[in-house]
Amino acid sequence: VIFLGGIFFLLSLAALYTAAEIVWPLVFAFTLSLLLNPLLRFLDRLHVPRVLAALLLVLAVLALVVGLGTAISGPAASWVAKLPDALPRLFQHLRFLEAPFATLQHFWERIQDFAGWQSNANSSAGIALLTKLFTGTGSFASGFFTTLLFLFFLLVAGEIFLQRLVEIMPRFSSKRQVVDIAKQIESDISVYLMTITAMNAAVGIATAAVMWLTGVGDPVLWGTTAFLLNFVPILGPLLGVLIFLLAGALAADTVWLMFLPAGLYFGIHVIEGETFTPMLLARRFTLNPVMMIVSLVFWFWMWGVPGAILSVPMLAMTKIVCDRVRPLAAFGHFLEG
Repeated sequence: VIFLGGIFFLLSLAALYTAAEIVWPLVFAFTLSLLLNPLLRFLDRLHVPRVLAALLLVLAVLALVVGLGTAISGPAASWVAKLPDALPRLFQHLRFLEAPFATLQHFWERIQDFAGWQSNANSSAGIALLTKLFTGTGSFASGFFTTLLFLFFLLVAGEIFLQRLVEIMPRFSSKRQVVDIAKQIESDISVYLMTITAMNAAVGIATAAVMWLTGVGDPVLWGTTAFLLNFVPILGPLLGVLIFLLAGALAADTVWLMFLPAGLYFGIHVIEGETFTPMLLARRFTLNPVMMIVSLVFWFWMWGVPGAILSVPMLAMTKIVCDRVRPLAAFGHFLEG
């Protein structure tokens, strides 16, 4: 039985990898449906037809994405055009670190010679990583409309899957248990997603204010960037620090002003990630940080950028389900922070 279970698990992973262009939009749509279900119920109480309510919510998501894309496309293009000047200015500001960097580079070259590594292999690995990153970004953009299609039908279908599952349960006690578990899972996941989204929006607003106050400019661009990066744990904020460091190098004339935007952004992320979000979620659940990293790396390898964005929500859903299903409670405890 264990051998057959292992084979089934490996075949499932192969299927998820092969059918990534279909599976991750479905998972993303399911996640969005959990986030939008409270709004859908609110529209139902206003006697709005379910099909019309689902269409309005999908159009609202589309309008939000298109509006943000339109608002940041111009400033993003202008900053990308300035990027070739950012690195020389950054190196010029950091000239006092030239000697330590040279020592570190020499030490790394000695390690490469001792281990027999080739420098071109490392550059090829970096190129491969960047290629995967940009390919995943393109895949995410192309799969967005598939996500909206799935989202519409998931919202219209409502609780049809729960109804069918209840119908096939043999005993009334089993039917009631299925309904209780499904309602609790949906409630917990909705609260988790709304909390994370609200905190990420707060990070985006605070970052936009910081960029405006420090004279970097384009607060909508930087606020949206911080909002999106905060959905990817650890790696997203680290990438954000690098981005805001480059922006500061282009906007500032001194070393300390150059570091100010990145330092303030990092401070905002620390306050949010170490204080407010854990405090808001501690009563329901916390996640094991090691498992978060494993999930992030694994799903980025599987699905690219969409996998990195969905990794933590999927891990949270897994933990919530395990906590509510008694045979899986031990695994849920293992996922707890």
